[in-house]
Amino acid sequence: MSWGPEVEELKRRRAFALELGGKEGIERQHAEGRLTARERIDRLVDKGSWRELGMLAGKAEYDKNHRLVAVRPSNTIIGTARLDGRKVSIDADDFTVRGGSSEATVSEKWIYSENYAFEHRMPLIRLVESAGGSVRLVEQQGSTKIPGYPTWQMVGLLGYIPVAAIAMGPCAGLGALKAACAHFSVMVKGTSQVMAGGPPVVERGMGSRPDKEALGGSALHTRQSGVIDNEAESEEHAFALIRRWLSYVPDSVFQMPPRRQSGDDPNRAEEALLSIIPRDRRQVYKVRRIVELVMDRDSVFEMTPNFGGSVVTCLARLDGYPVGVIANDPYKFGGGLNRPAAEKMETFVDFCDTFHLPIVNFVDQPGTVVGIEGERQGNVRGSVRVVSAIEQSKVPWCAIVIRRLFGLAGTAYARMQGINLHYAWPSGRWGSIPFEGGIAAAYRRELDGLSPEERAQRLIEFDAKYEHLASPFLTAERFRVPDIIDPRETRARLCDWVEDAYRILPEQLGPKGRTYRK
Repeated sequence: MSWGPEVEELKRRRAFALELGGKEGIERQHAEGRLTARERIDRLVDKGSWRELGMLAGKAEYDKNHRLVAVRPSNTIIGTARLDGRKVSIDADDFTVRGGSSEATVSEKWIYSENYAFEHRMPLIRLVESAGGSVRLVEQQGSTKIPGYPTWQMVGLLGYIPVAAIAMGPCAGLGALKAACAHFSVMVKGTSQVMAGGPPVVERGMGSRPDKEALGGSALHTRQSGVIDNEAESEEHAFALIRRWLSYVPDSVFQMPPRRQSGDDPNRAEEALLSIIPRDRRQVYKVRRIVELVMDRDSVFEMTPNFGGSVVTCLARLDGYPVGVIANDPYKFGGGLNRPAAEKMETFVDFCDTFHLPIVNFVDQPGTVVGIEGERQGNVRGSVRVVSAIEQSKVPWCAIVIRRLFGLAGTAYARMQGINLHYAWPSGRWGSIPFEGGIAAAYRRELDGLSPEERAQRLIEFDAKYEHLASPFLTAERFRVPDIIDPRETRARLCDWVEDAYRILPEQLGPKGRTYRK
């Protein structure tokens, strides 16, 4: 009277799913230097935590007596698991079955996984490796379809739960969309490519057939296009990046970011900060070193490190509290804001605001990058969008003006409305325009009538005069900067502030009025 025979049938059908696309497909995957979808899940999640859904989905073959002969499993594997104890939802493309084609998959299955994460307020992890659409399958089905998935909350997800994606191999069409439409995305160097259309599609539409790596490799998308955030050296490295990133964010917008005990003295004062900014304003310095010296030790995790290089964006902790960190890198355009850097900063501000991460901004902003190429690129538009994102944000801000603060891009140092807490180091200088260029413009007629020797001497006199007016202490006398601090006090000040910031964050729990902009 038991249901034993049916349970045996269940085991048999599960066994078909474990075979993936068969021995030949698995061997081909390994030969390309890539793991299978199930191997990836095993290496990503906490041991013993995987709970699969939809394991029986696929295309079954029956004999004339309606007995099951074989099953070609769905090329999407979904379920829940834990990452470092955190419950997450996972959908993984199986490239061994029809190249992970989005036309061949059971779309209801991967959408179910994403909607499960959305409804249960848990992070979503995508392991993407999809060849996109298939003309052969359209022929088999006998009709085409309108693009899109009405039941997929593609944009809505981003306003509620953390979404991370790894491009594990070729990702075309829908695969590219799923890899890019995430809060944090990773590509594996040398083995993954992200592209709207693969080489054959490009050849037919554009007349040339590019190499797959040149068309959509990690060097392109993590350095030039900004489509993907971080580059991993291997699949194992990509998994480590996802785990690390996840440790800074809450399970959903209805929770606070998770605090960890750091064991690092909140009042630690680093002597190196006193001399890290050169007196010669033409010299550069390593701003990442400043961030490391101020934040909790070993807590800094940089997002999008190779794109928009004049702006550095990191996750870090202050006295165990997660925060977002922005800094200008003088090694690239002197730290000036161009269109790629602006897009990177705007996206990061939205991300921090969505998941209630207070923002610390280490400011050395000479202004919007000027010149013909800068105007062609739309740098002013980029600056305006950054300012708009900052003003729309609600999370607490604290800016540390470590050197320059000028022009339109200079207004992007913090939110103008509200308390606008910011400190300055004695090395700080600011204004509507840098004096070096402003003097030449203001006194152009006088300077044009002088000999080269007289002009040089007059510029020296002007520089001396305006150097006094540029002193940050004159601004402080009028309380136009809340305070000037010893650089060595920075960590103590920020650790004190972050406690206040987290006091008001519970009032902001829930989704924002606008969704995350990717």
